[in-house]
Amino acid sequence: MSAPKKVVLAYSGGLDTSIILKWLQTEYGCEVVTFTADLGQGEELEPARAKAELLGIKSDNIYIEDVREEFVRDFVFPMFRANALYEGLYLLGTSIARPLIAKRLVEIAHETGADAVAHGATGKGNDQVRFELSAAALDPAIRVIAPWRLWSLTSRTKLIEFAEQHQIPIAKNKRGEAPFSVDANLLHTSSEGRVLENPAEEAPDYVLQRTTRPEDAPDAPEMVEITFEKGDAVAVNGVALSPAALLTKLNELGSKHGVGILDLVENRFVGMKSRGLYETPGGTILMEAHRGIEQITLDSGAGHLKDSIMPRYAELIYNGFWFSPEREMLQALIDKSQEHVSGTVRVKLYKGSARTVARWSEHSLYSEKHVTFEEDAGAYDQKDAEGFIRLNGLRLKLIAARNARFK
Repeated sequence: MSAPKKVVLAYSGGLDTSIILKWLQTEYGCEVVTFTADLGQGEELEPARAKAELLGIKSDNIYIEDVREEFVRDFVFPMFRANALYEGLYLLGTSIARPLIAKRLVEIAHETGADAVAHGATGKGNDQVRFELSAAALDPAIRVIAPWRLWSLTSRTKLIEFAEQHQIPIAKNKRGEAPFSVDANLLHTSSEGRVLENPAEEAPDYVLQRTTRPEDAPDAPEMVEITFEKGDAVAVNGVALSPAALLTKLNELGSKHGVGILDLVENRFVGMKSRGLYETPGGTILMEAHRGIEQITLDSGAGHLKDSIMPRYAELIYNGFWFSPEREMLQALIDKSQEHVSGTVRVKLYKGSARTVARWSEHSLYSEKHVTFEEDAGAYDQKDAEGFIRLNGLRLKLIAARNARFK
């Protein structure tokens, strides 16, 4: 295959992607465009610009973009309408960021006339799949370069030797082996590798990136009220906020109270199990509140159907199929279910827990007069239950009678 002429690289400014940048230049002799996304990872991104310039990238080929609002509005919120949890626990913080990065890589490739995109995901993980399936869905003609599957730099020592050979700055702490690897965005942080690789060992406290240990959280609980409109959160404690600002606020509250820590051994799409420590403070609160408002606004038939498709929806996101027709079809069903999911939920935060304690809505289906143990003024005739039970029991009686004949 001929060498690419211009490549758009997903670039963090860290050691690995800086090495990839230089490797693309030396291996292919091609022009490189860098794209650095501000997803709310909490790091200063301007150093990535200086690093790219140091490595010979022209200023008009350096893209650093704040995509936090788009990330939460168009990716996180649609996913949270589904209450998506991978394998019943994981809030998909890394998974949901990859399609947005891939989308911008392809768009920038079109804008700059690039014929390829590149990423720094390894050949062992899920991210390579997510980046490349997204790229395939958005532009079937685009070439994707995955250096970790191509080069001979198979160890940390060889990476550092390559960096020194090409005058790539190396942070002092990169000369040793990092105790673990971290991915972060506005929804979560993910820590994997090294000290976390043995699932029989408890994760050290220093692995936590943004969340207070529950044991160290305040001794007094705190209430937070979250208002929803058609399934999306729009206000915290009565203050209207943009999607990114709202998630930022919930992160602050959740981090303070030790909410959203998950130690998980999950099944990667590529076939192996991996252990990660996830911190999703704001997302955990948001999930609890969303389920709380659905409890009073969503019909049982709609709610149970939605819950039944959730594992499939979550698996599609985890496996990299955000831009697939089946995910979009499920999204249409989920969004239809949210037409009346509006109202306010009060959540109590305390020592690592986020618990719904109250919820109210003009769209509520809850009827106190129907469920009261006091006089219901004729709202419900209890005699109706007799016929209901008799009809539902008919088939069970017929089955039992048939079975008795063949004993």
